[in-house]
Amino acid sequence: MRLAMLLPGALQTASGGHAYDRAIIAGLRALGHDVQVIELAGCHPLPDAAAIASAMAAWDGLAADVLPVIDGRCLPAFHARAEALPGRHAVALLHHPTAPPAEDDTATRARLQDAARDLLPRFARVVVTSEAIADRLPAGFGIDAARLHVVVPGTPDAARSTGSGGPGCEILSVGALVPRKGHDVLLRALSRLPDLEWRLTIVGATGQDPAHARALAALAEQLGIAARVSFAGEPGAEALEALWQGADLFALATRRDGHGMAIAEALRRGLPVAITAGGAAGQRVTPQSGVVCAVEDEATLSKSLRRLIFDVRLRHTVAATAWEVGRALPDWTAQSRAFATAIAP
Repeated sequence: MRLAMLLPGALQTASGGHAYDRAIIAGLRALGHDVQVIELAGCHPLPDAAAIASAMAAWDGLAADVLPVIDGRCLPAFHARAEALPGRHAVALLHHPTAPPAEDDTATRARLQDAARDLLPRFARVVVTSEAIADRLPAGFGIDAARLHVVVPGTPDAARSTGSGGPGCEILSVGALVPRKGHDVLLRALSRLPDLEWRLTIVGATGQDPAHARALAALAEQLGIAARVSFAGEPGAEALEALWQGADLFALATRRDGHGMAIAEALRRGLPVAITAGGAAGQRVTPQSGVVCAVEDEATLSKSLRRLIFDVRLRHTVAATAWEVGRALPDWTAQSRAFATAIAP
């Protein structure tokens, strides 16, 4: 199969959507498919002139036998080619239900939703990355359920985390420093536990919302926990692996999440998890492998963290189950095959 993946530029960035795209592209190529990657210039998902020009040039330059697969973050840039989408049997790849939701910006989110409602019904197939997204699309965006396919992220094979060895509990959180990842909720939840010995490392890009990243550091200072919290940015592969290996517990208080990839990786490594049920985040966690709290419920999250930090024996028991759950998760080879089946004309 020959296909072109049309994506927002800077594919090298470490967001969940880009990580999914990179893994699927590599997996499809390993399976023998001819995958052309076209990174679009300009701003997305609300396109500027450069984004629209880049999208039009890319679309018009596609060979007739190439299947277009358009990342949902780029959809609005293709509005001028809306009428041509059905004839090319084009595929949409959605990481979030509104491709993606704008951060705390109602007007922007409404514009994205309007664009999605207009464009998505024109695609031959729509691939989404979680059941949580799929559940919202038929009624909310006019998509025929028969054309909707769920291909959840794969999980790379990984060694079981060995933990810090104590004393105390090393907590790892992985997610870009943007409002929807809920790092502020996690900080407030942990600030309620001054009597316990814990340390938190937050791994995540700061460039998407530098002001929010600065606000998180300031919040840690205000809460009196800055000495216990490290902001690690985007470490290299070896440094990140060392953080995974040295962690005793994974925590994430996401408000909205289209993938839950970091949570899946934590389970794959046998880490107990304490999370909030934002979007796809809680779907992979069983009651025996971690705790899932309501979004924004810092009080319950704090109580759950207290139990896992204080009771080492409980933490080890939950970790053993997390390891079993993680080993049963699909890998990227399986999910690349599923993706190829989903988009096949």
